[in-house]
Amino acid sequence: MSVQKNIAYQPDHDHNRCINSALQQAHDLCKANGQRLTRIRELVLKLVWQSHKPMGAYDLLPAIAEAGFNSAPPTVYRALEFLQEQGLVHRLASLNAFIGCTHPGHNHQGHFLICSICGTAAELESNAISQSINDCAEQAGFTVEQQNVEILGRCPNCLQTDDTH
Repeated sequence: MSVQKNIAYQPDHDHNRCINSALQQAHDLCKANGQRLTRIRELVLKLVWQSHKPMGAYDLLPAIAEAGFNSAPPTVYRALEFLQEQGLVHRLASLNAFIGCTHPGHNHQGHFLICSICGTAAELESNAISQSINDCAEQAGFTVEQQNVEILGRCPNCLQTDDTH
């Protein structure tokens, strides 16, 4: 199982490294797929990666407008849809928000730990979770096409803060 806890839950974490890595991976992936990472798509991806907190489309609008782009919701939704189709972001349905994918270009199911206090989210990759879901679905005669598991709880930082009060 892979958890990005060393990144997402570090309060002194430098997000610029995540942003730069995500942008480089996005350029490489789009080039390999024959797709264009336009300036608006790149900006939306950069904004999503500014923190490890899921961002809704409407959260992105002010920065889009400030950068001089059309800040109408359809513009942002089209960019997010493209990024999701390319595997660069995941949509967290419970929050109606998006988070950068830590494994772009690698076919995997989405499993997320979401802190109910600070809102930080961490993607984890667990074959055991995926297999368990597939096994249970198969027993019910159901074929899984996509998984998106969202687990709500408290991150290590918020747990530590609770323990000190």
